Amino acid sequence: MEEYAEFKIYTDGACLGNPGPGGYAAVILNSDSQKLKTVAGSERNSTNNRMELKAVIEALKLLPKDSKIEIYSDSSYVLNGLSSWIAGWKRNGWKTSSKKEVANQDLWQELDKLTSNFDISYQKVKGHSGDFYNEEVDNLAKKEAEKI
Repeated sequence: MEEYAEFKIYTDGACLGNPGPGGYAAVILNSDSQKLKTVAGSERNSTNNRMELKAVIEALKLLPKDSKIEIYSDSSYVLNGLSSWIAGWKRNGWKTSSKKEVANQDLWQELDKLTSNFDISYQKVKGHSGDFYNEEVDNLAKKEAEKI
């Protein structure tokens, strides 16, 4: 991966029940949309939102620092959190505007540290709309959850 400076990441999470067995998946592409790597995993007792976050985290861990990255996701939770909510949460000591603890704070904090190493943009993908890589990560995440 070190030979590339720009990447596209498609991510998705799935859960059988919420909470329940969860799975996540990400596909890492170079800037020419050639697939470089797939990452996937599962957790015995999770939620869909945790798996959505985990997919992004595990993909970013594989990429060289200072890379330019486009993250493609069908999760408004992930995209809104990264592009706008997280700044306010940090200012408020990881509390929401209603003064409650941020849900999945452990993963958001890990993601905050990771994203600081990259130049990241975010792209919303409509779920189940025929986007090839979005469908691929959706299927992989479901398969990971079903393994448990």
